[in-house]
Amino acid sequence: MDWKSRLTVRQAEGDRFVWKRRPTPVLDLSYGDLRLAAVREAAGRGTAEQWPVIRAHLAAARDGEDLTFLVEGLRTAWGVERWIGEVIAAEPGDPLPRLVSAARHIGWAWHARGESDAVPDRQRKLFRARLETAEEQLFAVVEREPSWAAPWYFLQISGRGLEVGPQEADRRFEAACRRAPGHLAAHREHLQQLSRKWGGSHERMHAFAREAMLAAPGGSALGELVAMAHLEEWLSLGGDPESLQLSSPQVVGALHEAADRSVRHPAFVRQRDWTITFNVFAMAFALAGDHRAAQPLFRVLGKRVTETPWKYLDGRSPLVPYLRWRSRVAR
Repeated sequence: MDWKSRLTVRQAEGDRFVWKRRPTPVLDLSYGDLRLAAVREAAGRGTAEQWPVIRAHLAAARDGEDLTFLVEGLRTAWGVERWIGEVIAAEPGDPLPRLVSAARHIGWAWHARGESDAVPDRQRKLFRARLETAEEQLFAVVEREPSWAAPWYFLQISGRGLEVGPQEADRRFEAACRRAPGHLAAHREHLQQLSRKWGGSHERMHAFAREAMLAAPGGSALGELVAMAHLEEWLSLGGDPESLQLSSPQVVGALHEAADRSVRHPAFVRQRDWTITFNVFAMAFALAGDHRAAQPLFRVLGKRVTETPWKYLDGRSPLVPYLRWRSRVAR
């Protein structure tokens, strides 16, 4: 087949010659999930009139982890905080508006805090006030719906910001997982809790990641935790992309073991935010210098870029390092 034939597509009106360009990567905050895209679009319209659309999707969530995923998508949805109070006032017996409000207050709190280690007093007070509002709403949801995992997941995040301490952090994580065993998002948050930057240690973080992976069935996305733990340690040591921190035989071996038990396992299911898991492994293998392992991950991802973990290389524009490393490993 000649090159022109490869660039010809079949359609009802006849053959058409096209230039087939590689899709341009974008940060898709809905991870390709049409439900989450609809929820975020409705939320972005900025009025309480859109609540029935949002609620219908949340009420149809398949399980506790699915509900967490959909509500988590609203944590970063600007403007929700301006109208969700109207819904709570109109429907005081419905726990879903409070859950959404709490999630948004958490996102709003972290925005107030900023990324700097040195946080001015005014920002710190605003940060704590919004987190305390979220906690009050979340505990109200827990009281109304004791079987839900989602409020316990968000309590992990608010608790980390309020520095509730390791015992309470463990309690919140365990509460989420009792209600939804294998809850990936809850495990991700607990990994952060155990990281050195939040008062933990590399040893505890790595031990948790490995134990969670080994306890899960083959094909579980929890293998991602092992790769993420190594990225967290690399970041704590300076985050130099040319560092040899990730290229040791022990680290590369651990990455392959985790990939074999997750993204490369035949039972792995591409659902919800599976692209985060693929991006984590793609970045870890790329930084480890194992381009052969990174290549198929980038091929599967194509234009599906996630903020985590690429923000560790460029917090303002995660797309830039993704494109750079995708090109680099393809050589």
